[in-house]
Amino acid sequence: MPLLNEEIRREVAKFLEGIPRPVRLVMFTQEFECEYCADTRQLVEELAEISDRIVAEIYDFQADRAKAEELGIDKIPAIAVIGEQDYGVRFYGIPSGYEFTSLLYAIRYVSEGKTELSDATLKVLEGLTEPVHIQVFVTPTCPYCPQAVTLAHQMAVASPMVRADMVEATEFPHLAYKYQVMGVPRTVINEKVHIEGAVPESYMVAKLQEAVR
Repeated sequence: MPLLNEEIRREVAKFLEGIPRPVRLVMFTQEFECEYCADTRQLVEELAEISDRIVAEIYDFQADRAKAEELGIDKIPAIAVIGEQDYGVRFYGIPSGYEFTSLLYAIRYVSEGKTELSDATLKVLEGLTEPVHIQVFVTPTCPYCPQAVTLAHQMAVASPMVRADMVEATEFPHLAYKYQVMGVPRTVINEKVHIEGAVPESYMVAKLQEAVR
């Protein structure tokens, strides 16, 4: 049974119409002990059916360990959104509910290789001299989470020093516990700086600067 009905497929096709360059959805799965792996795989494959610019690549997390390590994939289900280059845009957990929108925007930004970030933000990102890892913890029912995820992913597209993960909190409870996720979105930058809620771009940039100081 399809995950995306005909109406959604038409809307997705319209949203992705005209994206300039191909995008690979590199998905890592493992049927054993991965509750949402099958659905995540199906979602990726259905998106590839909708647009000829999207290519689905499916790997087994264990059998294809070298590929997972190459892309920095350390948990599943996982999707790496890769265009002409790998910008470090990642989804951990199924991007369902409101997060389906985040996936569509990630595809668009990665295909275009550009973002909607302000000049001030781009200047800060251009000045980064050390790696930045952004993790945004979400749930599918959170209407504010896509704003935080999309902002983080845009920063990854804009800077080779940034990698940004969406992490579905209920699928990775050990991480939710580790990072004290009591509400979503909760953004963690370089393991030490935390942001509660969906915040303006300027605030996110200030926290990023705090994390690298």
